[in-house]
Amino acid sequence: MLKRLYDWTLALAARESAETWLAVIAFVESSVFLVPADVLFVPMALARPKRAWRFAFIATLASVLGGIAGYLLGYFAFEALAKPVLTFYGKLDEFEHLKTCAGEDTLMMLLVTSGLAHLPPIKVVTILAGVAQISFVFFVVSCVIARGARFYALAWALRRYGEPIRHFLERRLGLLAAIAAGVVILLYVILKYSGIAGGMTSC
Repeated sequence: MLKRLYDWTLALAARESAETWLAVIAFVESSVFLVPADVLFVPMALARPKRAWRFAFIATLASVLGGIAGYLLGYFAFEALAKPVLTFYGKLDEFEHLKTCAGEDTLMMLLVTSGLAHLPPIKVVTILAGVAQISFVFFVVSCVIARGARFYALAWALRRYGEPIRHFLERRLGLLAAIAAGVVILLYVILKYSGIAGGMTSC
């Protein structure tokens, strides 16, 4: 199922309506969809590098709006809507673990790592932010910064290096994402054991 979903998303890049689909997928990846918008964004930016910044803006805006939708699902309709979505994708256990263990400061950090590198999955963190009633203003600002950084960095790399960077990203994207998230997590560990962030976790 996942492979078919991935191939279908990739095929959308060749359509005249690709920009619309990019916005739709960037929106729904934050709350209900499994495949990240990067799968569509990368071939679109390679095919039309002069429009890469435009695509980055569309993806960032739609992703932030999708994040807000996920936040509202968690805030107002967790049992009715958000919980079935997490169960369908097999993310409910991960959600419950984060809900139990993550303090407010930790959750704020996860908003950044999920936006930058999908770690943990964006939908899990956005819904959890709503359930935990994290500051809405902070939530929106973190989404704009983290998700904007991701898409605009991709746009810059694809405009500058073109096809070679695509092959590099396809082989190393997971590693790069893990490194980016690891840096953030390392900073958290340093803060935690220095006594500055002792209240960041509850388990």
